[in-house]
Amino acid sequence: MNRRWSRGEDDISDELLLSGMAVGDDRAGLVFVRRYQRRLFGLALGIVGDTGLAEDVAQEAFMRIFRHAPVFDARRGSVATWTLTITRNLAIDALRVRRAVPTDPQDRVFQELMSNRRQPDDAALTSDAVGRAKAALAGLPIEQRRAVVLAAMYGRTAAEIAAEEAIPLGTAKSRIRLGMAKLREAVVIAEAL
Repeated sequence: MNRRWSRGEDDISDELLLSGMAVGDDRAGLVFVRRYQRRLFGLALGIVGDTGLAEDVAQEAFMRIFRHAPVFDARRGSVATWTLTITRNLAIDALRVRRAVPTDPQDRVFQELMSNRRQPDDAALTSDAVGRAKAALAGLPIEQRRAVVLAAMYGRTAAEIAAEEAIPLGTAKSRIRLGMAKLREAVVIAEAL
């Protein structure tokens, strides 16, 4: 048995475990996994909300930790912070991948929203307010209309809209704000009539 492992596993520092992993010490890797598996899985589960996906994220985190153990720099932070940051970033990436594929505003839903044609399944939704909102939406400039639809119907953030439309973030925010203001104004005016 290696001299390093003669003392208890709990007494071995995280940095020493990473050093052992960096040189291919399987025992160090095993102790490290036992020490961090609950924390990494718990963090991943808290972010992604799915047990299977959290297991995948934790496994990928351990793989990255093992791969990058030789370049860990204790001056930049603790091992715990480093491992949890890796896990957090992977969990967020997993959510981004899982998120629905972005839909082009020219798709069927956008076309239906802009259409005056009545659909059989939306009879309950057709009211004067919906008609006024559609008319107000149709009256917006196309850039504002796209931004409002992406934000309101598809739940996109201003940053996501800016990236999708290849415009500055401030422009995306302005389009959403101005479009929503014009919609509110048009609906209020139509209600007053």
